[in-house]
Amino acid sequence: MFSDIKAAIFDLDGTLIDSMGLWNSIDVNYLKKFNLAVPERLQDDICHLNFQETAAYFKDRFNIPDSLDKIMADWHNMAYDAYCTSIKLKKGVVEFLQFLKDSNIKIALATSNSNDLLEASLKANKIYDFFDAITTTSEVERNKEFPDVYLLAAKKLSVAPENCLVFEDLPTAIKGAKKGNMKVVGIYDAWNEDQWSLIKSLSDYSIKDYRELLIKN
Repeated sequence: MFSDIKAAIFDLDGTLIDSMGLWNSIDVNYLKKFNLAVPERLQDDICHLNFQETAAYFKDRFNIPDSLDKIMADWHNMAYDAYCTSIKLKKGVVEFLQFLKDSNIKIALATSNSNDLLEASLKANKIYDFFDAITTTSEVERNKEFPDVYLLAAKKLSVAPENCLVFEDLPTAIKGAKKGNMKVVGIYDAWNEDQWSLIKSLSDYSIKDYRELLIKN
């Protein structure tokens, strides 16, 4: 798996940290303020969007009267304490990041989350210093349906796309990374269990636990 790999690029939510349940709760509680229920398959519609695109989606679909900035600020405030205190890493993350570091493989983050929340989570879980570069979709023109954020992460690391291994938990994002000529490891997340077969079929490799990679190597 790691032959010719010079960089590992990780998604955050659902890939490094168990946070998808939190965002589902935020959707429920946020829409409840407007006496609205969460529609089925909402996450399928928004999972590949960046933070501002998701806010625009909510504003349009649910006729939210607030500005995009107000919507995003409300979400940020609802999530921040959890990212600082209760959102934990997936099993084997620290050991695997240390393995990459010991193997002289560069490490980057490519996420649709905000800088405040990603920093809060990485620092609370004591893995912030593992990362050689951090990139968010706010830095590129297109969302994770396209390879832009992964290509920018690779550029920051000065590594060619074909020498990068991307770790993602969503089918749309996996397709986006593959469009950038990168290999992808599909990551299992309980919130996407119904898509696990699709994730495995789209990915070059797939795992349910990072410790699987340590055993193989």
